[in-house]
Amino acid sequence: MPSHLFADRPAPQPPRRGTVDELISQTRRLRGDVDAVRRDAVVGEDDPHTRWQRALCDLAVHHLDDLGAHLGQLKEGLPALPDSPEGAEHLDDTQDQDQGSYEYEDVAPQAGSLLSRVGSAEWNLLTDEASWSDELFQIFGRQPESGPMSLDELPSMVFAEDQLLLTELVTDCLIDGKPIDGEFRIVRTDGRVRTLHMMGEPVLDAEGCTASMWAVLRDVSELRRTQRAVRESRDTLARRQHIDRTERRIAVELQESVLPPWRGSLSLPHDGPTALDLAGHYLPSSSSALIGGDWFDALELPDGGSLLSVGDLTGHGVTATSTMAMLLGALRGMAVAGIRPGELMGHLNQLLDSSAQPALGSAVCCRYDTATRTLAWAQAGHPAPLLFRDGTGCALTPPEGVLLGATPGAVYEQAEVRLLPGDLLVLHTDGLTRGADVRDGSGVDRLLALAPRFAVSRGSQECVRTIVEEFGESEREDDACVMVARIG
Repeated sequence: MPSHLFADRPAPQPPRRGTVDELISQTRRLRGDVDAVRRDAVVGEDDPHTRWQRALCDLAVHHLDDLGAHLGQLKEGLPALPDSPEGAEHLDDTQDQDQGSYEYEDVAPQAGSLLSRVGSAEWNLLTDEASWSDELFQIFGRQPESGPMSLDELPSMVFAEDQLLLTELVTDCLIDGKPIDGEFRIVRTDGRVRTLHMMGEPVLDAEGCTASMWAVLRDVSELRRTQRAVRESRDTLARRQHIDRTERRIAVELQESVLPPWRGSLSLPHDGPTALDLAGHYLPSSSSALIGGDWFDALELPDGGSLLSVGDLTGHGVTATSTMAMLLGALRGMAVAGIRPGELMGHLNQLLDSSAQPALGSAVCCRYDTATRTLAWAQAGHPAPLLFRDGTGCALTPPEGVLLGATPGAVYEQAEVRLLPGDLLVLHTDGLTRGADVRDGSGVDRLLALAPRFAVSRGSQECVRTIVEEFGESEREDDACVMVARIG
């Protein structure tokens, strides 16, 4: 910033008052808008993205405060320095201008105000005299009666680590005529640490020699604090995003290792006129990037029967998928051992209730006997399977059963239904129908309305595609699984 005392060239003329007033008004309006956004931002301790947004708003407010302070000082004109004929002449000009037709607000700097963050000083090399503005005394926490500090005394208040930097800035200015532009920290007389930004240039005499040094010092402590908050919030957000991406990758890999490896359709058992034609699909959530604990599974049993199951655990991420893997492994093992669905559900409830990571879950477990075409099934707080026959569909009447992990020692009833060739079963988790558009009826009604299309489909895989087309674009809050079984 050029000094008003330059001897080698005339001082630049300040802009018209009306233009500065308009800039001040625009800055105040913008500052109010940003502050409104900042107040509306709800800061959550566990939400680094919101904290980062709030920190950016704080930084913008500080920038606008500083801009408003600078414009206010520009509006008032350059301060008059004691015993300076040039300053006295400038003061007279300012007084003459204030007698014009414009009316101005009183923006005289008060202690602790925005304007008190900026002060000016001049150090005369010929007389060893120093002149400080009132604002600079406030910045340093120094009483005006103590007088301004000389360039030799100034480093005594500067951090030891920053003293060399200040010395280099001043030396380059006085010896080489370089402008000053740097920051250093001071310890005020009251013990408070402040960060100052110093800008200045040498003032040349008529012969081009350095006669004095003029500088403006700005207290940027709050500005730097908010910049640090922005950086820290950004770093925290980046770490959180990295953790989320890593957790999602692990959850996806764990889920893929547990869910059935088959793609397309599957026949269980692999031969016979009463074999099941199976197909399944996983639908991710449209509002969350995290993987949930949904599963679908089909397994051929040693006696020639088939195990069908779908389920959903509370929570998302690695915790949910790891618990799902544990539960599904136990389910498969007990089914292979010949445990019937109702009793099997009771064991799963006990397992989840005693788990080191408590969770709640819903599930349907079905055992299909290929010889008799009988389906024995039990449920734990889960949507009942849908049975489609002869172009119509209905939900099976569910036996009693509470959520897994909700009640220790819970007893689960078992129901049986006789199936016919060509019958179609649809098993799904509630995430499929819970996000359905209510204007088109409930999700279950929409599924049942697909009965005519299922009746003319060529297989279970085509039925799954029909369901995905109907529900795939729905705004689901949770992920979902669906499995279709057609009786051969």
